[in-house]
Amino acid sequence: MGSAAAASDLVLQDGSRVGIVGGGPAGSFFAYFLLLLAERVGLNLEVDIYEYRDFGSPAPLGCNMCGGIISESLVQMLVTEGIELPDNVVQRGIDSYVLHMDVGSVRIDTPVQEMRIGAVHRGAGPRDLKQVKWGSFDGYLLSLAVGRGARVVRGRVERVKRENARPVIEQRGGDGCEYALVAVAAGVNSGARLCDGLDGGYEPPRTAKAYIREYFLGEAAVSAVLGSSMHVFLPDIPQVEFAAIVPKGDYATLCMLGDDIDKDVVRRFMETPWIRSCLPEGVSDAASCQCGPRLNVSGARRLFADRLVFIGDSGVTRLYKDGIGAAYRTAKAAAATAVFEGVSEAAFRRHYAPACRRIERDNGLGRIIFEATHVLQRSRLARRAVLDMTRREQERDGPRRRMSMVLWNVFTGSEPYRQILARTVHPAFLARLGRHLLSAVSSTTSRPS
Repeated sequence: MGSAAAASDLVLQDGSRVGIVGGGPAGSFFAYFLLLLAERVGLNLEVDIYEYRDFGSPAPLGCNMCGGIISESLVQMLVTEGIELPDNVVQRGIDSYVLHMDVGSVRIDTPVQEMRIGAVHRGAGPRDLKQVKWGSFDGYLLSLAVGRGARVVRGRVERVKRENARPVIEQRGGDGCEYALVAVAAGVNSGARLCDGLDGGYEPPRTAKAYIREYFLGEAAVSAVLGSSMHVFLPDIPQVEFAAIVPKGDYATLCMLGDDIDKDVVRRFMETPWIRSCLPEGVSDAASCQCGPRLNVSGARRLFADRLVFIGDSGVTRLYKDGIGAAYRTAKAAAATAVFEGVSEAAFRRHYAPACRRIERDNGLGRIIFEATHVLQRSRLARRAVLDMTRREQERDGPRRRMSMVLWNVFTGSEPYRQILARTVHPAFLARLGRHLLSAVSSTTSRPS
C-alpha cells in the first residue's frame, strides 16, 4: 500500500462510485459538496445515499429524533453556499429567548434584531399529524443532493465490509455493492454496529440520553402563548443540563438534555410549580410524540481508513448545541478531502482530521461552560445575579449586553464555545457580574428574619 501505484489507486476517478450510509444532514451535505466539487474539477462520480426513512412521513417513519433548531451561524453559512431554506421548511423564526428560573424570567432579544434562528421538523412532523403543512428539513437537504445527481437507495443497511480492499455496503435481504469510497453518516452508535469487525478499529462516541416530546396546541395557541420565542428552563435538577420549549407551527416541542433523563426526571420537571406556571395549557397532557435519543458527549475514535470515513454524529459533533452545523462542517471537509486529496487514510488524517479536532477542542471549552451552568443551577444567589444583570441589559440598547450575549450564544450554539468563554472572562463582564452578586447577597441579608 506504500507504493506509488497503490497511492494513485486511492484517488477518485471518472466513474468512481461513492456510497453514503445515512441520508440525514451529514449524509446529504456530504453528497451535495462531493458532487459540487467534483463537477468543478471535471470529475464524474456516481453517488448512492442509503436511507430507509421517508422524511415526507410523520414520525416514526420520517423522524430523525432531534429538537430541530437551526442556529443563525448555520443559516448564514448555508446562504454563502447558495442554500436558502424555503419558507415552508422553517415553521417559525425565533427572534428571542425567554429564560425561566425559580427566581424569575427574562426575555433576551436577538442581538442583531433579525429572525435568523429556525425551528424545523426533521421529518414531516409528529406521529398524530393530520395535515402536512410544512416541509421536512432533512427531506429538503436530501433533495438538494438528489438535484446534484445523487441517487437514493431505500432500505436498511445490514453492514459495511471489505472485499478486495474496497468497502462493500450490504443491504438487509439484498446483495452487496462495492464502492471506491464509503462515508458513514448513520448517526450515534449505528456506525459501530454497521462496521463491526471492519479494519480501522472505529470506536463510537460516548453518549448521554435526552428526551423530546411534541405537544399539539394549534397554531393560534402556540402564537399566543409561546410567540416567536424559544423558552429555556434552568431547573435545579441534577440530571438536567438544559430544557427548552420550541414553538413549531401547530406544535410545541419540549427538549431536555442531560445525564440519562428518564420519565421520572421528565415528570419531576413538569410538576415543578414555577415551571408549570410558565407552560402553555395542554403541555402537561399526553404528548403527540416522544423519543429518547442518544446525544454525543465525546467524539468517536479512528474516524477514517482507506476508502472509509465517518462524518456527522457517527464521528464528531458539537457538544449539545448546533449538531447540524457540525454535520455541515465535517461533511464538507470530508468531501473536499476526497475530491482534491484522495481517499486514503493518510489524506483524511492530513485534511479531514483537523476539522474534527477543532470541534473536539472547542467541546472541551464547552464542558467548562456547562460546569459553570451547574453552579448557576445550584446557587440561588447566582441565579438572582444572572437574572438581574440580564434584565438591566435588556433595558438598554447598544453592544454592552454582555450577559445577554453569553446566554444567547449558549442557548443557540451560534458562536464557538471558545468565543463564549472569552466573553465570560472579560474584566467588564466579571466586574458587572460581581456587582450583581454583591447586590443579591445584600438583598438576602437585609431581609427580616
